[in-house]
Amino acid sequence: MSLKFGYLVLTILLIISLCILGFKAIDGAYEKTKKAKRKKTHLVLGLLLWNLYIFVLDGTGLLQTFELPPRFVFFMILPAFLFTGIFIYRNQKSDWLQHIPKSWLIFIQSFRIAVETLFVFSVTAGILHPNVTIEGYNFDMILGLTAPLVGFLFLKKLISERVLVIWNYLGLLILASVIFVFMTTIFVPGIYGFESTPMPLEFTRYPYTLVAGFLMPVAVFVHILSIVQLTIAKQ
Repeated sequence: MSLKFGYLVLTILLIISLCILGFKAIDGAYEKTKKAKRKKTHLVLGLLLWNLYIFVLDGTGLLQTFELPPRFVFFMILPAFLFTGIFIYRNQKSDWLQHIPKSWLIFIQSFRIAVETLFVFSVTAGILHPNVTIEGYNFDMILGLTAPLVGFLFLKKLISERVLVIWNYLGLLILASVIFVFMTTIFVPGIYGFESTPMPLEFTRYPYTLVAGFLMPVAVFVHILSIVQLTIAKQ
């Protein structure tokens, strides 16, 4: 129960952080107008409805299998990535983007330390295979640990925006490697020397589905948003 509580608390804290970040951008671009209130409402409702979708999806039992094709990819990851692409493409020149402090989009990635810590406890609970944690081939915790340092150095003007762009691309590369490790550990464990699928089906249940459905997509979204803010949006 405490492990599940940890995933839920982290999700709630991340939702609150995204709302703070979004409200900052909206207030800077639209001040206290009806349009600002409407956009804030859209932001909050969007985050809550997506999380409700993940919860309801668990209730259907649709995700509770490791059969191919991977259902969690088609019903959670792909829709989240599609939203990210469309949303950022449509808003790449929006004024609100430049009202987000650049360091905030770096600091927020620190939440990945908590994710990877929960992963370690999940292994102990028999819910996750160590292969997909820091004990195996998942190095996302290292990226999370660098987030406070990179953000601090940028605030002190000790590193440039170019370094932030490189750091963001590195973060996306690490996330891609994590997805690869998860997918191969589940569907082709033989490449790691496993005889059968080692991933417990329990990880396909809520709130563990928040990892693939919300926590990981948020990390990708923030990385891309930061890259756009530092490059395209400035042109």
